[in-house]
Amino acid sequence: MSLRLLAALPFIGILIGVPFVNRTEPLVLGMPLVLAWIVLWVVLTAAIMGIVYKLDPANRTVQDPQGEVRS
Repeated sequence: MSLRLLAALPFIGILIGVPFVNRTEPLVLGMPLVLAWIVLWVVLTAAIMGIVYKLDPANRTVQDPQGEVRS
């Protein structure tokens, strides 16, 4: 899966998903369904961006204590 597609999932989940869950019933943890959906995607966005960061090849360089950069 491309990193760009993975990074686009939160945008797609909120933008496209909200019209389908735009209801006040059922309540999820005391919140209307649409609010619970948005909160879910905020949490998922953080997790997905962490995964993208770990998989991004630009973040694979390591700097040792003397300041030398290693791959």
